[in-house]
Amino acid sequence: MGTWTSRGLRGSALEDYINHTNEQYRNRGLALIQKIPTPITPVKIDKEQRHITLAYFDQRSTVDYIGAVQGIPVCFDAKECAADTFPLQNVHRHQVDFMEEFERQSGIAFLLILYTGRNQLYYMRFRELKKFWERMTGGGRKSIRFEELDPGFFFSLKNGCFVPYLEEIQKDLDKRE
Repeated sequence: MGTWTSRGLRGSALEDYINHTNEQYRNRGLALIQKIPTPITPVKIDKEQRHITLAYFDQRSTVDYIGAVQGIPVCFDAKECAADTFPLQNVHRHQVDFMEEFERQSGIAFLLILYTGRNQLYYMRFRELKKFWERMTGGGRKSIRFEELDPGFFFSLKNGCFVPYLEEIQKDLDKRE
């Protein structure tokens, strides 16, 4: 079981950028997306500093973000990848299951992946994630090569910190019709 001091809960530049973007989208009335906190149980607390120094996860988290864009339910997870191969171990079965159920309810589920070595973002539609997931669970490759990704869903940060994912959601919607 992971703890508060584990790798999974160290801050993420991508999450900071997304949080900033979500605030901008909210201020403009374009979307209401919120970061879902991971439920924890504190074990050690520094009473002088009033900080949690050690905690355990209460339960598995689903996705990082959830909300609505112009009346459309949206959920997504943010991932960072330093190499040109994205390990599917970074996505958990319970996340895939949640995203699949979310899509069945007419929502849009996706991953935002920052390829830090290339400084490129990728919007991975749930259908695409599901294809790679099924390949892995069927005994195939356990990672996704950069070259396997749809070139139409790569995008860049704007002004160094704005993640324009609404444009990618529109592309996703257009492909569904």
